[in-house]
Amino acid sequence: MKPSMQLAPKLRSGSQILIEALERNGVEQIFGYPGGTIMPVYDALVGSGLKHYLCRHEQGAALAADAYGRVTRRPGVCIATSGPGATNLVTGIANAFMDSVPMVVITGQVPSALQGTDAFQEVDIFGITLPIVKHSYIVRDVADIPKTVNEAFQLAQSGRPGPVLIDLPKDISAGMGTAVYAEPVKLPEASPPDLEAMREAGEMLSQARRPLVIAGGGIAISDSVEVFRQFIARTELPVTSTLKGLGVIEADDPNYVGMLGMHGNGAANHAVQNCDLLMVVGARFDDRATGHLAQFAPAARIIHLDIDAAEISKLRKADVAIVSELAPALEGIRPEHKANPGWRAQCAGWTKEFAWRYDAPVKGIYAPKLLRDLSHARPGNLTITCDVGQHQMWVAQHCKFNDPLQHISSGGLGTMGYGLPAAIGAKIARPDATVVCVSGDGSIMMNIQELATLKRYGIDVKILLLDNSALGLVRQWQEIFFDGNYSEVHLTDNPDFAGVARAFGIQARSINEPEEVSDALEWLLNTDSAAMLHVSIDSMENVWPLVPPGKPNHKMMRSNA
Repeated sequence: MKPSMQLAPKLRSGSQILIEALERNGVEQIFGYPGGTIMPVYDALVGSGLKHYLCRHEQGAALAADAYGRVTRRPGVCIATSGPGATNLVTGIANAFMDSVPMVVITGQVPSALQGTDAFQEVDIFGITLPIVKHSYIVRDVADIPKTVNEAFQLAQSGRPGPVLIDLPKDISAGMGTAVYAEPVKLPEASPPDLEAMREAGEMLSQARRPLVIAGGGIAISDSVEVFRQFIARTELPVTSTLKGLGVIEADDPNYVGMLGMHGNGAANHAVQNCDLLMVVGARFDDRATGHLAQFAPAARIIHLDIDAAEISKLRKADVAIVSELAPALEGIRPEHKANPGWRAQCAGWTKEFAWRYDAPVKGIYAPKLLRDLSHARPGNLTITCDVGQHQMWVAQHCKFNDPLQHISSGGLGTMGYGLPAAIGAKIARPDATVVCVSGDGSIMMNIQELATLKRYGIDVKILLLDNSALGLVRQWQEIFFDGNYSEVHLTDNPDFAGVARAFGIQARSINEPEEVSDALEWLLNTDSAAMLHVSIDSMENVWPLVPPGKPNHKMMRSNA
């Protein structure tokens, strides 16, 4: 064919171009909810290679995408219409931002000519989400879609991961045009770690008498778990972890002293307060971890490793800072000798002294023992997604995690309602894992509609629902710090949760006596479909220990006395 006779590029809708751009970026599953301005995209989904999961609320879609991103380390994708559809995604976007989760969010928008006119279901989602995304786009031309999608995916998963928003006006998604698909954008790689800083860090570790490592979620995010474990095996440094750092070091590792912080292990909190050198790896100085910041690790010099320069010296001045990918930094830090045996023995002594006990006299089923038993039942193939409340802290304290993918929880934002949609995203990402959502009677009600999603797609998620007929953590604080003035925390009018689950087509059982636990857990874990185990627990049971507000971490309350 003569050049002048060549066919012009085929015209396609912006939505068709979008779907192909997503496929070219390796997307296989998306979570969403249709509506007016996003309808052209849903039209293009029909017959595509993408598997769409219809969640029953946009927040559920965003939280499912969040968990999918945590497990796969690739951006989870969620999609919604303009106005209330977009604003219903906001909590999920903020959740991903706070926990450094890669996510690409696609929102419909009113046609370009109507923007700024208060059109039906118009909101400025670009402006609303500006503080909680890594970057945002408003697409103005069909031809820009491939480049925008490529950049969004690269930005979402590069450096410190996070959510990226693409706002797609309806005239762009429905409009016709041509597009050139380029290779995904290659963003600059992180700078290599500073050799002098690594040398200085090694010297400080060699000179320290009481060194301690804080392992944060950044280790898993950067795929540096094995390198970190090798570093600890080489140095024999005592290790504590943040909530998001659970599983980075195996629970039974002799160097591990437990999770630190407000509801942390006594051994970890004492180790932090007595160390003379603190090496912080992939963690920020979160207030739930530090307690009273000015009294946190008061005698310690600080070595801080993180990909995000903004975290360095933000809350605690670093004596040595290494801003880079974690793996090469950990490989380059070479202390001259292993940690002081006397200090290691002291940490081991605290670990023994503050070991958890499971013979507490409580009415009925003791939640910590139940969760320990759950963890032991499937030690190698169990992923727990958590809601927020007392049960979240009990899971962190009493379940053993030997892999960070075994623990999926809302850390920075503390999102009630996270557990069930997160379980959906985690199970889709790891279909061979046994995924258990541990929730409470307060949290489950926030996204209970996602039981319909489980049923619709046959997603085999197990739900362990701990029901104390209260907003337990709020009630505990009111008991301790507000003179027992219980305000709006009693949930004695809860529905029959097992009956609700059955109404959605989900198998369910209820128990309230300790002797029922073993058989009930076996039933829950071995059913061949989604199931709920509803467990009644003591409404007045508290989470211990507790570091009171404004107190240093070693000033832990261990009871109401």
